[in-house]
Amino acid sequence: MERLSLAFTALIILLIPLSAQAEDSGFYEPVPKMVYPKDNPWSQAKEDLGKMLYFDPRLSGSNWISCATCHNPGLGWGDGLPRAIGHGQKELGRHSPTVINSGFFEVQMWDGRKPNLEEQALGPIQAKGEMNQNLDDLVKELKAIPGYVTAFEKVFGKDSISSKNIGKAIATFERSVVSKNAPYDKYMKGDKTAMTDSQVNGMNLFFGKARCAICHNGPAFTDSNFHNIGVKQEGPLKKDLGRYNQTKDEADKGAFKTPGLRHISRSGPYMHDGSEATLKEVVEFYNRGGDRNENKSAFITPLKLSRKEVDDLVHFLEALEGEPIIVSIPQLPAGR
Repeated sequence: MERLSLAFTALIILLIPLSAQAEDSGFYEPVPKMVYPKDNPWSQAKEDLGKMLYFDPRLSGSNWISCATCHNPGLGWGDGLPRAIGHGQKELGRHSPTVINSGFFEVQMWDGRKPNLEEQALGPIQAKGEMNQNLDDLVKELKAIPGYVTAFEKVFGKDSISSKNIGKAIATFERSVVSKNAPYDKYMKGDKTAMTDSQVNGMNLFFGKARCAICHNGPAFTDSNFHNIGVKQEGPLKKDLGRYNQTKDEADKGAFKTPGLRHISRSGPYMHDGSEATLKEVVEFYNRGGDRNENKSAFITPLKLSRKEVDDLVHFLEALEGEPIIVSIPQLPAGR
């Protein structure tokens, strides 16, 4: 069903005349209001608790690594590195994806192995190569910190410090990290001065000749699907099978989740292995039709963009940067 939907989207995009204005294509979707799960409704106290946990290195076995270490607000909610550095200062195999707009994603992680933010939040904490923290030990440690006991009690009730509630609190904070009101949004809402001529041309390329919207569509500019785009693997992993590790479907070998593009200019490097340093390198990668043909998606073919068109497309991606996402670093509860 997902592949049929993808093919239908691709057909619609390819039928749009290359000269058509993107605002006439019907593809614009503004960033919607965040929807919270029924079993994890929002409250300000829960978001505040999640923020404390997000920035607290005591959630790691070494007491040196926090969620914010790899998902730093000052680095586009990533870490600015090609690949993450985990427990013991060892380089991991994949790039740290941005947290921005992750509350809109249908699944989490590059290979989709976590179905929601609540489970995603706990994944790196207990992963031996990442934060290397036993969850039962973490619960005991937090119960020994009076400030956390009080904060959890305020949100979840008495004796409520548990791994499940840790995940719920962090997920609630992560859902507050949203990029919106970019120059693109202002332009599509009627302010035709919000984007430059180059950005407007790049927008029309994005929805037309460059075929970017086949996969990067919807309000967060992602189909939340998985594709092998022909990335030549870099880093400590000689081979990364991506989504295949979860589905065991041959068609998913080398396929990774489509990242959202809002605020993308802030979260380089790019690709699942951080192999492309800049947005221009990313566009040039697609322009040449990827670097590996093994199991590559049929949609990844040379685009034949001119140098000016490459630059225009990059400029449009920069126009997807929304208002600054300002977050204050919380004061953490005292104790060990």
